[in-house]
Amino acid sequence: MNPRRVRLLIWKEFTQLRRDPLLLRLLFLMPILQLVMFGYVIGADVKNLKTAVVDLDRSATSRAIAQSFESSGYFRVVARPADERAVRELLDHGDAAVAIVIPEGTALRLERGERTPIGIVVDGADSRISSTASGYSAEILSEFNRRRIAAQGLTLDGPGIDARVRVAYNPSLRQINTMIPSLIAFVLLISTMSIMSQSVVRERERGTLEQMFVTPISRADYLVGKVTPYMITSSIQMTTVAIVGRFWFRVPFNGQAVVVLTGLLLFMFTAVGLGLLISLVSRTRTQAQQTVMFIMIPSMVLSGFIFPIESMPPAIVPLTYLIPLRYAVVVMRSSFVKGSGFEDLFWPLLAMAAFSVLIFGIAVTRFSKRLAD
Repeated sequence: MNPRRVRLLIWKEFTQLRRDPLLLRLLFLMPILQLVMFGYVIGADVKNLKTAVVDLDRSATSRAIAQSFESSGYFRVVARPADERAVRELLDHGDAAVAIVIPEGTALRLERGERTPIGIVVDGADSRISSTASGYSAEILSEFNRRRIAAQGLTLDGPGIDARVRVAYNPSLRQINTMIPSLIAFVLLISTMSIMSQSVVRERERGTLEQMFVTPISRADYLVGKVTPYMITSSIQMTTVAIVGRFWFRVPFNGQAVVVLTGLLLFMFTAVGLGLLISLVSRTRTQAQQTVMFIMIPSMVLSGFIFPIESMPPAIVPLTYLIPLRYAVVVMRSSFVKGSGFEDLFWPLLAMAAFSVLIFGIAVTRFSKRLAD
């Protein structure tokens, strides 16, 4: 390998990048836009659910119950129908996602210490919203009952059980605190693969790849000169996206920077290797982009990035071990949220290192064979 030729190839690659304004924008703006867009859409907590309140009791107590829901921030009262018959129509038309039905005689039954049912009707078309709304509703009613009993100086009959739940690492239960760290890894994967997958294909389409090897440049020179610029740009992308995710979304960072950087660097090698491999097996840039999309969807679904692996069918779980993003998600979430160190993340980091060597090795081997053909 000739260092001077490698430097010239690196300079050539950077010159091509500089002369392509669209590619430059994709390199540096696309990851940030993806992070911000996905961060607000996927990582958003369920709030301001459109809520209808059917108050059949019309008492101070029933109004206080309705106010407890509205002041929580999770429910926004948009309708107050006079009876339950209007609830179905509101749900059918999408004018409300939740309906709270306070039956007549609620205040009187509470004063007598009787069991008082409060109806919560949830639109089940969106399971995420329905399950979240059900949980919030139960918690709000439980808190309202505790406050009411305390205000009256009463206690529950019998010793009972005082359940005190403490969330260890994310006490605010902000979903975005767990989504942004894994989103950083996902954006790095997609942006690096997308750009790297176009590199060799672009030269093959232009006919410059064959011309390159008429010169004294060796395959090793070409490979190092081709990959190095994308390693550098991916490192800049990685740093920029991590900073934006940390400060734009105000995500707390409880870990060690060296652990996060190690994990992201290992993952970057995997992403560059995948991009190079895609570039070698694709004949056109369109085909390369379609292959990136083909890899992106299983990575998103099976990595635990969006859907918990624990809730997947047992037959699917073994497939998740073949997804490199799975280990990056574990490393990023554990580092950001838990503050985990190298000793806690030894196995995920080892798996990422193995994937880096394996995928990059396959890409290099395939590269040499392809050029030898």
